[in-house]
Amino acid sequence: MKKRTPARQRKSPKRSKRAAPGRVSAAAEAKATIRRLRGELTRARKQIEELQASADTDFLLSIPNRRGFERELARAVAYIKRYRASGALIVLDVDRLKPINDSFGHAAGDQVLKAIVAVLTSQVRSSDIVGRLGGDEFALLLWNLGEADAKAKAAALEETIDRLTFQFGGSTITAGASAGIAMLGSHAEAGRVLEDADSAMYLRKAQRRHEG
Repeated sequence: MKKRTPARQRKSPKRSKRAAPGRVSAAAEAKATIRRLRGELTRARKQIEELQASADTDFLLSIPNRRGFERELARAVAYIKRYRASGALIVLDVDRLKPINDSFGHAAGDQVLKAIVAVLTSQVRSSDIVGRLGGDEFALLLWNLGEADAKAKAAALEETIDRLTFQFGGSTITAGASAGIAMLGSHAEAGRVLEDADSAMYLRKAQRRHEG
């Protein structure tokens, strides 16, 4: 007869280390929830960035609006103060946009503005910034530019815009522009340099009116 193994010596069958089905389901559900929440957070952040960008951008011209430009100007001034860099601010105003809008409609005025922005963006470097302060007034933030070069750039922009012609209602129309400058240095203040450039622009506009 075969000897029976004592009960205490018998090997117990190995138990599976698998978690209970309920636990597996709960863990998988938690991971799925985390992935979903991360995706929603990423999408929310993207929407916030898009809203912030649109709030700082001129809808018609796709360049910084006044808010966006002033933010960039403040950053530039802070950088210039910290690293002793230099730059120039040009404020440019279209001379005859209102008569064009009054005579030929705002669609004609929009066409003029788009053409002027094309000139401005083509005449600056990729590191420079062109913004619309409002209406017919623009601003250019130009890095590493001395006063003589800034004046030459302002004059060149005036000349190029003066040469632009438009056909509205069977008439050939010119818009013209006047530009003023303010230098950015270690003692610059964002609000003050914008006021200085704006004042210089109005002086230049009066001068051009007298010359004309």
